[in-house]
Amino acid sequence: MPNSNRPRLVNCIGFDDCPFNRNHKGKVSIVGTVYASHRLDGIIVGDVEKDGLDAAYKIVQLVKHSKFYEHCNLIMLQGICLGGFNVVDVQKVHKELNRPVLVISRKRPDYPAIKRALLTKIPDGTKKWQNIEALGPMEPCMNCYVQRVGIDRNETEKVVRFFCINGNIPEPLRTAHLVAGAIGKGVSKGRV
Repeated sequence: MPNSNRPRLVNCIGFDDCPFNRNHKGKVSIVGTVYASHRLDGIIVGDVEKDGLDAAYKIVQLVKHSKFYEHCNLIMLQGICLGGFNVVDVQKVHKELNRPVLVISRKRPDYPAIKRALLTKIPDGTKKWQNIEALGPMEPCMNCYVQRVGIDRNETEKVVRFFCINGNIPEPLRTAHLVAGAIGKGVSKGRV
C-alpha cells in the first residue's frame, strides 16, 4: 500500500548560483544537484549572464542535455533570480521541460525593493518584473516560502516535508548552495 505522505515527485534537480563579486560582469556559474529520493545522484554545472535574460534557457538546456533528463520529474530553484537579477521565466522552464517547478526561499522576498531595483537599475527590468508578477506572491509552506507551477499545494507540502532533512530548505537546494559556494569561493559557507 503506497504511503500517502510520500510525494510522487522525488527525482529532482535543485539549482542555485555561485557567489560573485558585486562588480563582476559576465558569466556566473550555476549548479544543479540531482536527487533520486534522498540520494545525491549527480551534479550539473553551467552558467548564466549576470543580470541577463538567459536563465530559463540555460536551465532548460542543462536539464534536457543531461543524462538525468528522463528520470527528473521536478525542478527546484533557490529563488527566482540567478546571477544577480537574471530572473528565471519559470513558466517557460515548466513548458519546455514539461516538469513542475518550485521556487523556494527561506525568507519572504522584499518585492518593493526588487521592483525598484529592476525598474531603475537593471536592463530589461520591466520584462523581468512582469515575470515575477506573473508567478504570483510566494506562499508560506512549512518553514519556507514557495512559488509553484505545475504542482498543487498538497503535493508541494509533501515535497518540501520530504526533502527538508537538515534544515528549512529542501536538500537538493541546500546541497546546490554548498557546492556553488565551494566553486565560487573555494569553500562552502553561509546559510541557504
